[in-house]
Amino acid sequence: MRYVIIGNGAAGATAAQTIRQNDAAGEIIILTAEPYPMYSRPGLAYVLIKEVSPEQIVARSLDWYEEWGINLVLGEAVSLDVQRQRVWLGDGRSLTYDRLLIATGARATPPPYPGAELDGVVYLDTMDGTKELVQKTRRARRAVVIGGGITALELSEGLAHRGVETHYFLRRDRLWGRVFNDEEATLLEKKMKAHHVHIHYNTEAVEILGDRRGRVRGIRLEDGTEFKCDLVGVAIGVKPLIDVVANSPIATDRAILVDEQMQTSVPNVFAAGDCAQVYDRWTGQHMLDILWPSAVAEGNAAGLNMVGKTYRYQKGSPFNACLLFGLHITTMGQINPRRDADADEPQILQHISRGSSEVWYTQPRPYRSAWSAEKDNTIRLVLSGDYLVGALVIGEQSLTDALRYLIEHEVNIAPMFEELSAGGMRMRRRLLQFWQSILPQPIQV
Repeated sequence: MRYVIIGNGAAGATAAQTIRQNDAAGEIIILTAEPYPMYSRPGLAYVLIKEVSPEQIVARSLDWYEEWGINLVLGEAVSLDVQRQRVWLGDGRSLTYDRLLIATGARATPPPYPGAELDGVVYLDTMDGTKELVQKTRRARRAVVIGGGITALELSEGLAHRGVETHYFLRRDRLWGRVFNDEEATLLEKKMKAHHVHIHYNTEAVEILGDRRGRVRGIRLEDGTEFKCDLVGVAIGVKPLIDVVANSPIATDRAILVDEQMQTSVPNVFAAGDCAQVYDRWTGQHMLDILWPSAVAEGNAAGLNMVGKTYRYQKGSPFNACLLFGLHITTMGQINPRRDADADEPQILQHISRGSSEVWYTQPRPYRSAWSAEKDNTIRLVLSGDYLVGALVIGEQSLTDALRYLIEHEVNIAPMFEELSAGGMRMRRRLLQFWQSILPQPIQV
């Protein structure tokens, strides 16, 4: 049996290991377009802020591939012949397969206006791109960052940390507006300003301007004014890399559609990770998760099904933890702070206490929000009926595991709703009491 995996990220490497654990004799090939062993893409942000070196985010050594009997092949897959079960590479080579996994991931979307090709337009997206970005910060004096999500915030922090005068352009009036409420955004704004990031709200670029040598010299804004800079960090979103299936019968939407066994619409072809659009039980739709834990779980599920072990992947609640400007931020479930026009008015319960999936931006109906804040520590709970469906925790993280369990296992919280609504130590004690009640009890000697 020959297994071919296109992509060497979290989903691809996990699938390869799972396959080997269940098939000692099969041939496993990972096809990678990057000249590196598997590395942590979330770790790129920590390279930028000098927390770690590029070498420290390498998650699998070359020895690991040899030990697990996995052949790592450098090359770019450009097309598929699903009838002959063959992958074509850009240099004319081809690979046949018995089982194929597409785990090509996603890449940063370039800006939709002139100037994207200029020298000085940078992304926090790949190992090579991050190395180039670090190199350019040594001469850059003034940078503009464009984008509204977590990667734009990481770019802003990294550029400022490296001594570049950093200006963050936001199209709207609130930081990370699809995730944060007003209070959370205000807390982040305070931290960003303390790190010397200049925030420009309601500011939209329409063109990146270049000099005669093709280097960035500034930004043209929507009102016609020009803003001088020599570096532009772009983080307006990512796009799943699915060009390889463009002329094949494999069904796609925004990414490659897969069933609960990570199987595509074509026999013997599977997909996992950022390039896969997986059925989501929380919304009843096929959704995108650009999250490391999701990619690992999907890769494991794909690997099991590729070796013939029927495994139905049940997507968990999307979860991400990050560190931004000194704030520990954990996001899980459905946490969109703004309601749709036709949604029920949320009940806001004010009291005391303290990464991206499309599911985060959805809202259950009807829903209530419970809010808790104390200095730089905040907790926001999103409840639908008698269930907790989302939570955002900033700062102190001791309640995170309990909240994630309540969401993931769809625990009826009616018996504790009064305490959760009360907030403060009453809420904390009730959550800790619940968490301790389900943890394994220590063995009495």
